[in-house]
Amino acid sequence: YPAPLPLTRRRARSTLPSTMSRGSGAGYDRHITIFSPEGRLYQVEYAFKAIKSVGITSIGVRGKDSVCVVTQKKIPDKLVDASDVTHMFKITKFIGLCATGKGPDIRNVVQKARHTAAEFRHEFGYEIPVDYLANRMADNFQVYTQHAYMRPMAAMLMFVAIDEEKGPQLFKNDPAGYYVGYKATSAGAKEQEALNFLEKKVKGENAGNVFTQKETVQTAIGCLQTVLGEDLKAKELEVGVVSNDNKHFRLLTEKEIEEHLTAISERD
Repeated sequence: YPAPLPLTRRRARSTLPSTMSRGSGAGYDRHITIFSPEGRLYQVEYAFKAIKSVGITSIGVRGKDSVCVVTQKKIPDKLVDASDVTHMFKITKFIGLCATGKGPDIRNVVQKARHTAAEFRHEFGYEIPVDYLANRMADNFQVYTQHAYMRPMAAMLMFVAIDEEKGPQLFKNDPAGYYVGYKATSAGAKEQEALNFLEKKVKGENAGNVFTQKETVQTAIGCLQTVLGEDLKAKELEVGVVSNDNKHFRLLTEKEIEEHLTAISERD
């Protein structure tokens, strides 16, 4: 027979249930798979806070013939090579991803998204639709909220592409496994302030279907400047675009970003 537990361990084990039931939320943040009495998963909520703690804000805006994603480019150290710091990724030639959150988690997510897209291309012989990719990644994230040996990814994803049937598409995935298409959205530190700004700019029946490519880019950059409360330089921004004219996801050069910044300042 196994030796009896030491008295101290027996006492600790007997007090655990009462600790779990005491107060609203006591102990429930220790397990990712256990709901609190209020129906919350604290570890998932902490993942959202981890994304905000990075201090980067990203904006996505959909127009009538293009989609634009804009994010801050912060270089953590003067000795770091700036060309190696990015939050914009090509998943396929036609699908772009703007990821906000913790760098290592983002790298893992990008790898999975590229693998999913390549597998689909190999199996079916055509490019993966952006809505299906967003769906698959959301399924992946949702699994992390069910198993005790996993933790949610501290990454918020914005997928952009021109769909053959539906035209410009913008999807956002969160660590809880929720995803949905947007006319305009944001992620990161100033997410709520940016959403308030975008709700005023993107409204009406045809919202998300009226902006030209130039207006789409300038709305996204203008939103970021407004919520941060400062005039940004071209080297402090990353701007990714897909359009009907060029369905390949590409990043704007510093010169192109500078032209948009000048146009915004002259307009204001």
